[in-house]
Amino acid sequence: MTHMHVAGSIHADAAAGAPHWLRLPADVNALVPRLWSSTASRGADGVLQVGGMSVTEAVARVGTPVYLVDEVDLRERARAFAEAFDGWRIYYAGKSFLCTAVARWVAEEGLGVDVCTGGELAVALRAGVEPRLIGLHGNNKSLAELEAALDAGVGRIIVDSTDEIARLEELTRERGVVARVMVRVTTGIEAHTHEYIATAHEDQKFGFSIASGQALEALLRCHRAEGLHLLGIHSHIGSQIFDTQGFEMAARRILTLHAAVRDATGVELPEMDLGGGFGIAYTTVDSPSTPAELAGSLRSIVEHECRALGLTVPDLSIEPGRAISGPSTMAVYEVGTVKGVRLDGGAERLYVAVDGGMSDNIRPALYAAEYSATVANRASAAEPRLSRVVGKHCEGGDILVRDEFLPGDVAPGDLVAVPASGAYSRSMASNYNHVPRPPVVGVRDGRLQTLVRRETLDDLLALDVG
Repeated sequence: MTHMHVAGSIHADAAAGAPHWLRLPADVNALVPRLWSSTASRGADGVLQVGGMSVTEAVARVGTPVYLVDEVDLRERARAFAEAFDGWRIYYAGKSFLCTAVARWVAEEGLGVDVCTGGELAVALRAGVEPRLIGLHGNNKSLAELEAALDAGVGRIIVDSTDEIARLEELTRERGVVARVMVRVTTGIEAHTHEYIATAHEDQKFGFSIASGQALEALLRCHRAEGLHLLGIHSHIGSQIFDTQGFEMAARRILTLHAAVRDATGVELPEMDLGGGFGIAYTTVDSPSTPAELAGSLRSIVEHECRALGLTVPDLSIEPGRAISGPSTMAVYEVGTVKGVRLDGGAERLYVAVDGGMSDNIRPALYAAEYSATVANRASAAEPRLSRVVGKHCEGGDILVRDEFLPGDVAPGDLVAVPASGAYSRSMASNYNHVPRPPVVGVRDGRLQTLVRRETLDDLLALDVG
């Protein structure tokens, strides 16, 4: 089994038509379970269902486009990480998708929340997440964000530069408080993912380099600072990662750094965070590991390295985000136009234009992320046709699903559902072309709950004060 990872070919091979990994389905109506949330299925009438409600009923009530969140599935995924990594601290990476309800759900399942900005911190606090279970990330935290974190009493601040360490030293001195900090390091590991979301190689903005000695200097400075309580080392090697090889190499370098701190200070750091970035299935060729499989591998890696270095196994933490929020949500659109385009070599592709686009999912345009899709409002007996789901924006790169087989009779008025849309779609959404952002609606036991309401034209105009 191969993995698509996040980076596909920006331009499909027109001569071949479909990319090499896309297979003609035996049944164009069939759902591949690993792409969808746990309660998603087709009813006897062929209509897609989720959370005990048909997609057609949900759309009749809330319109399109819409993100439908399977609450049961999201909770199950959060719980699966908590159970598999028993004894570790699990921080839900709020950057993947965060709203008050989701922050509350993951907290109720025993997870902390990792935030990257003052805005995300405000949402987590509003949701009632215990401050001690909140971690604050960010490579350029403002004074206001650091002040908010200190005033709230967050459990840890992951420091990312010497400037930030200096700011925290001054702020803690002024306030008479102690900040609990971890130091983010770059391990030099090249994760197999897209350049834009690989975060552990040397030439990028995050963290302190281990190879250059900056990481050890930062750790020793935090250890000596009166207003800082150094918890340990934080690493994040990238996103949409399917194997644990990169984590093994990162853990070896991080724990070697732990040993260097011990040798310099006589103190073993109590904590270590291996970050997140665990991959999910966006297409039929993706086969992500389960939380139990990840936990087994990562435990073995850390225990082995600690034995080799004579270290006590530190308190460990990870930060899954996409692996929890991603598969729990589908995006649903209404088809507006269908256009057949002749390709070189005689093949044809259907361009299926829907009422959303790159404003509600920028990832395909940003780094050629691959997605899947299905017609959601009915079953079809038509032959599969190579299709491309595109949006309504004034960009040639406004593509939601680059390559998929949809039924040849797909038509205006049909509903198209895109699975695995929960991570980074709404979080990175914009108002490009002055299109209001879609709502986020939870579905459970046949009931809908609006989590984030649909934006309106009045919302857009209210911001335009000129």
